[in-house]
Amino acid sequence: MKKLILVTSPPACGKTFISKQVAKALHNCVYLDKDTLIVLSKQIFVVGGAEYNRSSDFFQKNIRDYEYYCILDLAFEALDYNDTVLINAPFTEEIRDDEYLANLRAKLAEKDAELFVIWVNTRKDVCHERMIKRASDRDTWKLEHWDEYINSQNFNPPTNIKDLFIFENSSEEEYKESIERVVKAVRG
Repeated sequence: MKKLILVTSPPACGKTFISKQVAKALHNCVYLDKDTLIVLSKQIFVVGGAEYNRSSDFFQKNIRDYEYYCILDLAFEALDYNDTVLINAPFTEEIRDDEYLANLRAKLAEKDAELFVIWVNTRKDVCHERMIKRASDRDTWKLEHWDEYINSQNFNPPTNIKDLFIFENSSEEEYKESIERVVKAVRG
């Protein structure tokens, strides 16, 4: 059966690294990263005359959901050509919304595909270190307002997904064990 894999978590938990490693380990997997759309999002900030802040009300109202619509449209199209599609994106609100997940699963069923959700579990202090190290302009506001930002994030794995795969990623040992387990879980 075809699979749409969502690799989810708050920012700087290691989604991109893990997503790329999982996609490589699965062989013949379409890899999609929502961050690839940031170039378009930045232009929307410019055209809208808004400060580049991916935590702002402007982003929430005018950009965020459209990035998700776009990446999912690409994934559904890719499922016509490949049995495994992986999306690297936070999906922090969506994966806690039962109605959203039910609609997504129904749409996937039309393509004879199922949903597989990976939650990247990383300690907050490790996320802070990684965010500083990656030195991305998308994190400027977050780092300058760390306490406000971190308190707005839910680092707890969602409890509404029965078959959620928890990918532990606060150390190299956890990563190595999790990468082996996830490949077995996806491929059977």
